[in-house]
Amino acid sequence: MSISFIAKQIAPSPTLALNEEARILREKGEAVIHLGAGEPKNKAPIAAILSSAAKLTEGDVKYTPTEGIPSLRKAIVRYTEENYDKLVAPENILVSGGAKQALFNLLYTLLNEKDEVIVLAPYWVSYPEMIKMVKGVPVVVKPEDGTFHPRMEDIRRYVTSYTKAIIVNSPNNPSGEVFRDEFIQEIVEFCESKGIYLIMDDIYHKLVFDGVVPASCYKFMRKDLENSTIISINGVSKLYGMTGFRVGWVIAPRKLIEVMINVQAQTTSCTSIILQAAAEGALNGVQSVIQQLRYMLENNRNVMVRELKAFNGVHIIPPKGTYYCLPDFRAYLSDAFPNSTALSKFLLQKALVVTVPGNEFGMDGYLRLSYCGTIKEIKEGIERIKWALDPNSPNEIYIGERKLVRDWL
Repeated sequence: MSISFIAKQIAPSPTLALNEEARILREKGEAVIHLGAGEPKNKAPIAAILSSAAKLTEGDVKYTPTEGIPSLRKAIVRYTEENYDKLVAPENILVSGGAKQALFNLLYTLLNEKDEVIVLAPYWVSYPEMIKMVKGVPVVVKPEDGTFHPRMEDIRRYVTSYTKAIIVNSPNNPSGEVFRDEFIQEIVEFCESKGIYLIMDDIYHKLVFDGVVPASCYKFMRKDLENSTIISINGVSKLYGMTGFRVGWVIAPRKLIEVMINVQAQTTSCTSIILQAAAEGALNGVQSVIQQLRYMLENNRNVMVRELKAFNGVHIIPPKGTYYCLPDFRAYLSDAFPNSTALSKFLLQKALVVTVPGNEFGMDGYLRLSYCGTIKEIKEGIERIKWALDPNSPNEIYIGERKLVRDWL
């Protein structure tokens, strides 16, 4: 069998693989706790359900314009004005099958072979793989001060004549960090002055805690949208807990959108009209659903941080937003668990807890833990991890109906 070199280089999605492994274990009757999931257990907003159901009931389910139905694009225009204080035109918007496809379309449109894209660690797992899929070169930049917050002095050292774009994700998956206003201002001004594309992945932008307000990239733009290199990506998946609807969008200069429309037209043609109707319903419906989700996440965050702070040897920087935290488990690395992947596999095998290894995010020795499940899952999941790793924890534990005895410490 002949497989392309590029395809062979692309790593599988660790989160999707873990979801599948957890599903198989559950089907076998195992009491698995999933602390790796990137989706909450909330119901989709009723406005989204009714809007999509009405469209389905009509029975007129056909192709839509590649760029998205006009009513949804208008809803995105209004959403952008209300939440970013930025007026954009429908022609600046492309609706795609999730923010993930929007980002891929954008990278495919922007990058030539060997163009470099700066990726800030910790980063979402798909950024480097998408860049490689379009023959670009991901350049990973880690903070040098031991935090999860990027520094412009570190970024500048990696900028070359090949640098085409920088991806910024704030609030950040996997760390939950929210980048400071001064940093957003500095990187917006830097990219506009250098002609480098700044891709703002804002998929979690309203899921923030403790009164934090993420800075909008548009606040610091000095050029108009048509002449700027600032691009934003968003969607309904995370804000409304509508992960299965797969609707996202990109806001960019019209000339760039025109090319991206051609790219999408030759691949997926358009996003399903049923799903676009659902996204429109969510955007136009009662927005308190976001607040309810945010309150739930903030409470769950507090519980997870409290449990982790009582864990010997584990260091946690409390997340300011998103569904995740990224605690430091390097104290538990050993010959038996030389990296995050080995540690994550061990916890799944012994404690039946799903975690995501930090090396997938550019941070080996860390584990991404999700707090978008239930309080019970969070508490029991951390208790199981303690039992498996911490010699000071009780030697016995009940997992499901089985009593297990730790015999490896």
